[in-house]
Amino acid sequence: MTVTDLSASEYAPFYAGYVDLVPPGITLRTALDDSAAGLAEYLNEVSEGGEDYSYAPGKWTIKQTLQHIIDSERVFAYRALRLGRHDATPLPGFEQDDYVAWADLSRREFRRMITEFEMIRKTTIALYNGFGEEDLKFQGTVSGGTVSGGPMSCRALGFIICGHTYHHLKLFRERY
Repeated sequence: MTVTDLSASEYAPFYAGYVDLVPPGITLRTALDDSAAGLAEYLNEVSEGGEDYSYAPGKWTIKQTLQHIIDSERVFAYRALRLGRHDATPLPGFEQDDYVAWADLSRREFRRMITEFEMIRKTTIALYNGFGEEDLKFQGTVSGGTVSGGPMSCRALGFIICGHTYHHLKLFRERY
């Protein structure tokens, strides 16, 4: 399955920007591997102390952005688990700014956070490896329907996970 196999009805327009960042023709597994490797490679090149850089006042630092990526991956993977198990219970959204604000990053080591991201991505890959075709096509409501605007498929969520990572990698390369 590739991103071009998705129908626009499997995700809300809000997520189209993420889906569009996934290169056409590559499989979900390849996109999961590639986006994680690209992010880890970039982050491992950040010099000591560079993780506290922000490109503008009020914008997240590299370290805060990495925490956001980690938190988001966990939330997205939980949503994927629910959809992959054909659970149609509407899932609530989460406020990303609150998550970052409440994360006490002063006691977190940046290099360990990179490792944490890599480990979480491996569990996301393992989760998706366990889904069958019908599981991947199952649709449910995520973000309380407010952001998503309607049903989302499990497979679309997988590509959104990749696109979210590509999105932040693109921002890192352009602004940090």
